[in-house]
Amino acid sequence: MDLGLIGRTAFVSGSTQGIGYAIAATLAAEGARVVLNGRDPDRVDAAVARLRSAQPGAKVSGAAADLGDAEQVDALLGRLPEIDVLVNNVGLFGLADFESVDDDEWARYLDVNLMSGVRLSRALLGPMLDRGWGRIVFISSESGVNVPVDMVHYGVTKAAVIALGNGLAKRTRGTGVTVNTVLGGPTWSDGVASAVESVAAAQSAPVEAVRAAVIGQNRTTLLERFIAPEEIAHLVAYLASPLSSATNGAAVRADGGVLTAML
Repeated sequence: MDLGLIGRTAFVSGSTQGIGYAIAATLAAEGARVVLNGRDPDRVDAAVARLRSAQPGAKVSGAAADLGDAEQVDALLGRLPEIDVLVNNVGLFGLADFESVDDDEWARYLDVNLMSGVRLSRALLGPMLDRGWGRIVFISSESGVNVPVDMVHYGVTKAAVIALGNGLAKRTRGTGVTVNTVLGGPTWSDGVASAVESVAAAQSAPVEAVRAAVIGQNRTTLLERFIAPEEIAHLVAYLASPLSSATNGAAVRADGGVLTAML
């Protein structure tokens, strides 16, 4: 299926690996010009080279910036081309007892997970509205609906992302611009894989056994497996395309059935 993205320009935050990289690769495969992003210039360059190698002829570039830093976001915006599709993907996550997360850590999570999207959208939504077409897609999580007790700080920021996408969509009334949010579920990203490999090494256990045990603890997933980053990316590509014109202000699930309520 042709998603109609040829000639569009997309910026994907936090896209040197994992879900972000899968989104960038999927959009590039659909013919979009894609700007990858990460904090480390070397990792950004490596991700761009990797994608160009995988897709010869892909129109891919990179822009390094820490999107949790307002000054770096401002500098980044000055270097970006005209953006048709903004994917707010960058995010921090980690397990921690609520009492152990201090104000500085809360501020860092809010800056990266929420304020990066606020700052980028604040700058790019207006021009999209002026041109009469654009797409903003936020990558949230099922944890923003069902906040985990061992990741309260993470879940709260992801709940705020859902609210942000809902509010911004109301500014697009009567235009060709849409704002939607994807609620991802347990995904076998690079970060999760690294954490599982560390646990496996510490326990002298096979990685596959630890992986199965981790997902087995989630009694609500209907998939009964981890989601692949590409499965998230396919939904994002649709929402980024002209084909999704009737979907606006939505929180769309790609959670593997973790959220089983009807609404």
